[in-house]
Amino acid sequence: MFKIQTLNKISPLGLELFPRDKYEVAGGIPNPDAILVRSADLHSVSIPDSVLAIARAGAGVNNIPISQCSDRGIVVFNTPGANANAVKELAIAALLLSSRNILGGWSWASSIGDRADEVPELVEKGKSKFEGPELRGKTLGVIGLGAIGVMVANAALALGMHVMGYDPYISVEAAWNLSHSVERADTLEGFLANVDYVTLHLPLTDNTRGFLDAEKFRIMKKGARIVNLARGGLVNEADIIAALGSEKLAAYVTDFPTAELLACRGAICIPHLGASTPEAEDNCAVMAVRQLMDYLEAGTIKNSVNYPRCRLEFRSPCRLLVANRNIPNMVGQITTVLAEKAINITDLINHHHNEYAYNIIDTEQPIPEDLMEKLKAIDGVMRVRVLKQGAGGK
Repeated sequence: MFKIQTLNKISPLGLELFPRDKYEVAGGIPNPDAILVRSADLHSVSIPDSVLAIARAGAGVNNIPISQCSDRGIVVFNTPGANANAVKELAIAALLLSSRNILGGWSWASSIGDRADEVPELVEKGKSKFEGPELRGKTLGVIGLGAIGVMVANAALALGMHVMGYDPYISVEAAWNLSHSVERADTLEGFLANVDYVTLHLPLTDNTRGFLDAEKFRIMKKGARIVNLARGGLVNEADIIAALGSEKLAAYVTDFPTAELLACRGAICIPHLGASTPEAEDNCAVMAVRQLMDYLEAGTIKNSVNYPRCRLEFRSPCRLLVANRNIPNMVGQITTVLAEKAINITDLINHHHNEYAYNIIDTEQPIPEDLMEKLKAIDGVMRVRVLKQGAGGK
């Protein structure tokens, strides 16, 4: 029986997918085989040696020590696209908030509520102070064309906007879903010079931290508007505040408030609501649970942030799973150990992702314990696991 530890409140729609005869699921479960988490910070937590996988019911994995997990052969999953519609809807709302001064108008209208019969006349006189441009006919620049960015781009087209996309690493799957009407930008500089609005849909990495800064703002049109529902660190906050102060930027909408931004005129701060819908929570939980079950029961990897996507139909009596560093002759060493014990390989797949690789090896014979120990002793091997057809394994 597999043990699953939950570290946050996870949607019951996802948890109900675990068959009770094969899985034990609880918050305080000791020595779990896998951890299911949303926002709990695992950086300061001692992750037990028993853990084979961690699934994050959401896209961001900043709360998980990825490097440590990779070195221990722990596969980390996320759920890209599960909350995409929720974030897309908020991004469209953010574009409207940045343009139409809805919040300023609402605040002013609230302030005259005690004027009774004067309210209609005051509204007609005061409304001109909150005028703002329409989205139709304006140019939106979408930086990052993953699941969310593609949906935002397509939705903006439906609103009558001209849409430009910038993503040097767009996936084939994302490209299939992106409307042909979205203009592809060849350079970031040319992209920024032509847009009226920018929306960010990038992961936060060492390469993307501070992606938009004073240098980029100088290229942009005066009065441009920026929406950032991805991660606060994608922009240089001090440069954003300066650009708003000089009116180089007309508005900045972010899902990641700070005290400085809350005090800044032109900054519209909302409390990280991107995926805060019951539908998104359900979708993320369902995807996370299914990915964990596929990995624990069949060794299949999909949507891992540290190990490669790897899938092989499970037909043989026995399946060997090996996670290792991506270094030369690993497959040769593994198959040599199997050959020494006259283990016949019926199918094999090896994929790598940056520094790490993963092998699914199906065999006709069971894998003895001493052979597993020899595999574990190979320099660069982090995890060895065996599954039996229809029986699961660890």
